[in-house]
Amino acid sequence: MCRWLAYYGSPIALEELIYKPTHSLIDQSLHSKLGVETTNGDGFGVGWYVGREPTVFHSVDPAWNNRNLRNLATHIESQIFLAHIRASTGTPVQESNCHPFRFGRWMWMHNGSIAQYGRLKRDLVLAVDPELYPSIEGSTDSELMFFLALTFGLADDPPAAVARMAGLVEATAAVHGVPDALQMTVATSDGERLWAFRYSTARHSRSLFFSTDARALRELYPDHSWLRQASDEARLVVSEPFGKLAGAWNAVPENSYGVVQEGVDRMGVFRPRT
Repeated sequence: MCRWLAYYGSPIALEELIYKPTHSLIDQSLHSKLGVETTNGDGFGVGWYVGREPTVFHSVDPAWNNRNLRNLATHIESQIFLAHIRASTGTPVQESNCHPFRFGRWMWMHNGSIAQYGRLKRDLVLAVDPELYPSIEGSTDSELMFFLALTFGLADDPPAAVARMAGLVEATAAVHGVPDALQMTVATSDGERLWAFRYSTARHSRSLFFSTDARALRELYPDHSWLRQASDEARLVVSEPFGKLAGAWNAVPENSYGVVQEGVDRMGVFRPRT
């Protein structure tokens, strides 16, 4: 599978998130502790916003061995980052299959899989809005999930759109006799808010955590460099905690979603819809 992080808050340098923590995303690319695979070396991607405009950098190199990423990370600052290290579930290692995916002002990344994707792919592709279909560049189930969510109204109601996407995947799998159809942790953003989802048909989802309120963490760890820079609104959602700071990380509940935004963040129950 894969590992990812999503950040929302005051502008911060990318290196503070993906290089400096003890168990950073770069460390996880070699030494994942909670993933299906220990090594996630089938490419990577980073997405960030300049104003409301999303920008992405992808490579098929392992994240731990890319000089351009190391250089860019010291210079790029943003209020929202999506970063992803890939372990392919069968589709080719190519830049168009690297997350995060982008369409309009939206970005999307995913850890997990659609079971027996090859059997279900044709039926699922035919459900994509014909006007959106030409914008699909790669061959992953993750990108197709994104375009199905866009088809179902991601721009208007992200939780409802993702629920309809998940419902379609499960209904299509049922027709084909495919059990345990969907496994997903997803992050998506429009440049103003950040949504995260944790769900699986089998009710045994991949790991996902969110950071404790930045104000509380600053009181607990006043000498921590990232916390000194972070605004009160700052929040991280990660596949794996970055370290062992007591009280810093909270598991996202099974079959739930959350939205990180200015003001009060929200969390709710996630249920697929048909």
